[in-house]
Amino acid sequence: MAVQKNAERSELPIGIFDSGVGGLTVYRALHDRLPNEHFVYLGDTARVPYGTKSLATVEKYALENAQFLANYGIKILVVACNTASALALPAIRARIGLEVVGVIGPGGRRAITVANCEAPKIGVIATEATVRSGAYVEAVHKSCSEAVVFQTACPLFVPLAEEGWAEESETASIAERYLADMREFTPDALVLGCTHYPILHDVIQRTVGPDVTLVDSGKATAEEVASLLKSTGLASPRKISGERSLCDDLDHFFVTDAAERFASVAERFLGVKPAKLEAIEVPALT
Repeated sequence: MAVQKNAERSELPIGIFDSGVGGLTVYRALHDRLPNEHFVYLGDTARVPYGTKSLATVEKYALENAQFLANYGIKILVVACNTASALALPAIRARIGLEVVGVIGPGGRRAITVANCEAPKIGVIATEATVRSGAYVEAVHKSCSEAVVFQTACPLFVPLAEEGWAEESETASIAERYLADMREFTPDALVLGCTHYPILHDVIQRTVGPDVTLVDSGKATAEEVASLLKSTGLASPRKISGERSLCDDLDHFFVTDAAERFASVAERFLGVKPAKLEAIEVPALT
């Protein structure tokens, strides 16, 4: 009976939620790694940012988003928000009864793998809230207790990414200021601990130097989701011939506000606007 149930569930989409648009980089990583899957994405643009909110508020918002996607009908949930991943995963798992994958654990584990040494030096750049939570430090130490972790908050990277300022001289100057101590730390691997930061990959790489391996938490998450789908028998049976386009009509995007702004930033991040984009109000928990 369980095999039959999983066979039916395998046809369902993968759910993704983020506090806003940054999770689109996680969507892209999942889309690239799992071309036979389809996705439903919720950006909670009415209540962004989560990083300035209390634990209780973040947990409430995250649970409401998770419940919305569970009610839509998904087979697995990816929490693409670093703040929600740090603060709300246990509560989400207890509420919705589905497999839930955050971005922090996969990013921390991947950093240890690519560092490939007994006492690795792991750098983490993230928002102030994620740095304060210590979640990446905990994730890294779960994989390697001997690792030395150095964190730096880079809050201005978020608006720079959303404005598409990846190659401007101002961005390079800000990166130099933020990452001077990180470069002196000389990490073996540097975790991009905010979903916006992959948009600035090249300027970050130039600033820290070519010998530092950058770890995209979104790509690490996509690899772990692929493994989870295989081990649980939930991988989609469909075989899509040819290359699937990002944001095509197989994928459904929801936002809680500012749909036009979301579409514009999506075009900057992904090169295309979502074919199916809908503004909704997430119901309160009952």
